[in-house]
Amino acid sequence: MAATDFQALPTLPRAATRTDLVVMKFGGTSVGDPDRLKAVAQRLVDARAAGRHVVAVLSAMGDTTDELIALAHQVSPRPKPRALDMLISVGERISGALAEMAVHDLGHEAISLTGSQAGIVTDTVHGKAKIADIRPRRIDEALDAGKIVLVAGFQGVSTALDITTLGRGGSDATAVALAAALGAEACEIYTDVEGVFTADPRIVPEARKLHAVSYEEMLEMAASGAKVLMLRSVEFARNYGVPMHVRSTFSAEEGTWIREEDERMLEKAMISGVTQTTEETLYRVEGTRPALLLAALADAGVNVDTILHTGMEIVFSAPLEDFTDASRALEGLEVRWSARDDLGKVSVVGAGMKSHPGIAARTFATLERIGVEPQVVNTSPIKIACFVRRDEVEPAVRALHAAFGLDRPGAERPQE
Repeated sequence: MAATDFQALPTLPRAATRTDLVVMKFGGTSVGDPDRLKAVAQRLVDARAAGRHVVAVLSAMGDTTDELIALAHQVSPRPKPRALDMLISVGERISGALAEMAVHDLGHEAISLTGSQAGIVTDTVHGKAKIADIRPRRIDEALDAGKIVLVAGFQGVSTALDITTLGRGGSDATAVALAAALGAEACEIYTDVEGVFTADPRIVPEARKLHAVSYEEMLEMAASGAKVLMLRSVEFARNYGVPMHVRSTFSAEEGTWIREEDERMLEKAMISGVTQTTEETLYRVEGTRPALLLAALADAGVNVDTILHTGMEIVFSAPLEDFTDASRALEGLEVRWSARDDLGKVSVVGAGMKSHPGIAARTFATLERIGVEPQVVNTSPIKIACFVRRDEVEPAVRALHAAFGLDRPGAERPQE
């Protein structure tokens, strides 16, 4: 048994598409200092002056969230989750308030809203809350009044009326959910990179920017280590039909579109990219049933990725940060288990796998040629993921990228 665990989403209405509305999300580096924040304000004003209604979702400035978490740990070795959410949600509110001032100084009116003021309702899980509903009445009223709306990303209010945060990358989920609820034609994700690449350019300098990626490919890439987008934001986009445009804050160039698969994607290149992560723990468990194990992990809030069931053994992976919760859940089941954090995962992803045989053969032949033997292999119809030693991750990425010709112009998938 092999699966990539994509979680169910709430049933939210998809508003009728409004071509005059744009939702723009800006990450922490995009608003990292006052000058960058002013540049973002100018981009918002330019969009409004062009006749579009504008909703901007803002992340905290630079390393603000990390600094607040560090501050919490100076006070408490294990910060109370509710209090920690109250603390770290401040960063996005700072960005919104400052951006409101900057927009005002440019001669336009804006209103900054917290997640709760914007109508983002979540479940009651602190630190990893999931959006349960969007009630954008106040946003609609501000848009009707001609204002630029600035929404604090990464946060909402729970059904128990507590402030909650959505976990790392949660501002992406905020933006896509709002785009769906408001009927935006697309959701623009502004970041410090130019788009989605065939591999991490820091590892493969020859990596090329993709013009277009399907939702399914981006889901697999995000689940396999590509950090340009939060997995849950892509789930929202796919389920509610919201095209995403990942582009650079510091350039006017087109980025990468994430949208429904079309024939051009399949014709241009079999493989969309090679991804990697060294931030997962691999667990081996014996003495329990899959249903019981996965229920215990879910109750503990562990985000399970890879799941393999062979004979009496169950193998799964989860983020390094979930180790404490995962080990507590496993101890509670009184099972035999072990964990490895000395492995990384290298994945080959591409919608073309479905119609081109031989991808697996080329993958394993390439790894064998450079002396890499996968410890665990997991597949889906459009992904082959191999767990290898950490020191083998980067050589494997470079070799696979070259083996599938991803350094050539055709890999970019031009959509003209």
